[in-house]
Amino acid sequence: MRGRMDEQAFYLINHQWAGSWADLAMAAASSWAFWWPFLVLGVLALLVFGGFRARAMLVAAGLAVGITDGIVVDSLKEIVGRPRPHEVLVGVRTLDLAKATPRFMALGKPLKVGWSRPDATAPRGKSFPSGHASNNFAIATVVTVFYRRWGWLAFLPAALVSYSRIYVGSHWPSDVLVSCILGAGIALLVVRGLDACWRHWGGRIFPVLRAEHPSLAKP
Repeated sequence: MRGRMDEQAFYLINHQWAGSWADLAMAAASSWAFWWPFLVLGVLALLVFGGFRARAMLVAAGLAVGITDGIVVDSLKEIVGRPRPHEVLVGVRTLDLAKATPRFMALGKPLKVGWSRPDATAPRGKSFPSGHASNNFAIATVVTVFYRRWGWLAFLPAALVSYSRIYVGSHWPSDVLVSCILGAGIALLVVRGLDACWRHWGGRIFPVLRAEHPSLAKP
């Protein structure tokens, strides 16, 4: 069940704090199809040019997202069954990029803007938790653990993506807040678990690397 404060905060972000200047940015931030080519290029660059710590970070991030998105988020969506705002409220602004291939070409096209009008059909109930928020905060947490001096900057795009999910009408504020904490918590557990495994078994499998890198995350 949504609370009154949750609904008020949603309308504040979706309506009052909205504007044409932000619509395109939020729709782009919320679109996985927009970002995945850049993400793939970044991962390839780290695999080719990054060192041991960068590759270990990619393994940790991949495992954290796999557990978060593939197990925890999907399971909770089925268990909780919370409707999305545009499925139960009238007048929710929904935003999406226009169709284009590749998707970033949609930046030059008009946005797809809609207004929700829920009907009598049963809502899908996939609002909680937010996969976008939990996955991005899981990645940002892993990056921060591995690169403590500047890794915290990864939380800036993670926060933008998470906020955009409320802005475009797909999630309640409480969905996003809890999902951010969920993703960060799972990521911390994954990093600690991988580091413990590396310390315990790494020397038996990769003795030279283990001698050079006693810890996965620490230089």
